Amino acid sequence: MKTADKHSKIISAATKVFAKKGFFNARISDIAKEAKIADGTIYLYFNHKLDVLISVFEEEIGGLIEQVSIALAIEPDPRKQLEIFARKHLTMMKKNKNLAEVIQIELRQNTRKIKDYRNNKFSEYIDIVSTIIKDGQAQEIYRADIKPGIAKRAFFGALDEISRVWSLALDADYTLEETISQIMAIFLAGMLAPTVQAGR
Repeated sequence: MKTADKHSKIISAATKVFAKKGFFNARISDIAKEAKIADGTIYLYFNHKLDVLISVFEEEIGGLIEQVSIALAIEPDPRKQLEIFARKHLTMMKKNKNLAEVIQIELRQNTRKIKDYRNNKFSEYIDIVSTIIKDGQAQEIYRADIKPGIAKRAFFGALDEISRVWSLALDADYTLEETISQIMAIFLAGMLAPTVQAGR
């Protein structure tokens, strides 16, 4: 098996194991068993279990950042940009429920190293939302009194809660399109500048 294939297989197996057992209860041997490789093989690619967890985030969230950035680069409307972010995030979380569960659980852990990670790559990800809002304010599309730092957390919090519901198979009858439409309607109603609201 090629090196890249083994690495990918370990990441996939780790995501599944972390989702099922949680980071602290999962063992390297559990990941190796799920990946159908020897325990020692994992140490050829990762230094320790936390390294595996951070790599899961780096690759999956890094991939989302890349996808979202490419899509945003060709869409000038901040309203559509916010929808693009929501669509990319929810599509990934619905497709990969194990990843959704890992994000739900592990990004709320209080260990120093996970906190440090949360303040780096994951912050870069949700900062995309605040950048969209700032651009919208500069174009006088979003209200000037909206604080981007608060709005980005409120917006991502809504997406995160939907992902949690899906990962637990609750309210599973809500389609992706219905969910995106509802979230965008709620947030745009509160964020659009009065002049834009009037012209809708």
